[in-house]
Amino acid sequence: MLCSAFRLRSRAVSLLITGLPLLLAACNDRQQTPTAASMPPVPVLVETVSTIPVADVVELPGRIEAVRTAEIRARVDGIVERTLYQEGTDLPANAPLFQIDASDYRAQLQQAQAALTRATAVRDNAASVVERFKPLVGRHAVSAQEYDAALATMQQAQANVSDAQAAVSLAQLRLDRCIVRTPIAGRAGRALVTEGALVSAGAATLLTQVNQLTPINAVFTQSNTAMLDVEQQIQSGARKPTSMKHVEVQLILSNGQVYNERGFLDFADLVVDPSTGTQTVRAQFANPDRTLLPGQFVRGRISAAGTLQGIRIPERAVQLDNGIASVALVADDGTVVRRNVDLGEQGEGRWTVRDGLKPGERLIVDGWQKVQPGQHVDARPAPDASPAAQSAVSAAPASTAH
Repeated sequence: MLCSAFRLRSRAVSLLITGLPLLLAACNDRQQTPTAASMPPVPVLVETVSTIPVADVVELPGRIEAVRTAEIRARVDGIVERTLYQEGTDLPANAPLFQIDASDYRAQLQQAQAALTRATAVRDNAASVVERFKPLVGRHAVSAQEYDAALATMQQAQANVSDAQAAVSLAQLRLDRCIVRTPIAGRAGRALVTEGALVSAGAATLLTQVNQLTPINAVFTQSNTAMLDVEQQIQSGARKPTSMKHVEVQLILSNGQVYNERGFLDFADLVVDPSTGTQTVRAQFANPDRTLLPGQFVRGRISAAGTLQGIRIPERAVQLDNGIASVALVADDGTVVRRNVDLGEQGEGRWTVRDGLKPGERLIVDGWQKVQPGQHVDARPAPDASPAAQSAVSAAPASTAH
């Protein structure tokens, strides 16, 4: 038994000696690992939110429309012989577009002209009879009844001449319509019929379309609710009404670029679309380079009423996730708070904030990527912040670790 007890004691001592270094290393590591509470606050650059004069801009979706559009349709029946224009080119008014077979209409014109010649001859003969009867009536060599009959015959002949002249004019008009022309100046679209195609005046066959591209219109839609809000703000004095002729509009193209020509509103619809609940406004733009094309989607920034007091924040302070914009703020206790905001227009490296921020709040401009909500931070004024914002940040209570 003494030997067994001695062996057990020796084994325990060996295990203690073997595990002692591991225990000492673990304790040493634990002493060297700092706790979350002992970590210093992460430095971040902040800017104090303040209101400044901002342009009263409303951004609306829109679509480009031609100022004038002409649908070129067939006005006579026949076979298209030739296409007389180059597709996609700018044409002057009355430029020829298509040649329709005119053989039948040329023959009809000749027939009408022959009928006019016959009617003219009959009228001239009737007129000569009346001229011969005039002196004879006074000498009672011709009765008054015969003279009246000759006069009536001449008048009927004159009516036949007028009818024949109208037939000639109609035949000439149909012949002229065999050359299809554009009624307006503009850019011609692609030909919708080919040479040899049968076109019909009764079916009003569409041949092509011509659009006037300069100037050009941009049509925007705005909800009726938003329009009512604007009217209420005008009545309350929050907005100052602007003359329709002086409301400036800036276009944002589908690729995000700003169109270099500025336009002005020239029309506002007084009817609400019952299917969408929207109203339509229209602006006109110069289009010298033909950059804007009918059907193109754009966004318009409409300068509604001069300037308003608003909030603008740096672009780099905004986080966009699936169309939702959010910012990080420093609360009074020095912790980070995440908040969603409603953004307006963008320009000069800043976003206009419509809702979600209040003056006096401290906005994290740089460093928000390194912190989480609830974490304590060391707020420092951003170098590019305004002097007022820097002094406000400096005067704010410093955050301390807990």
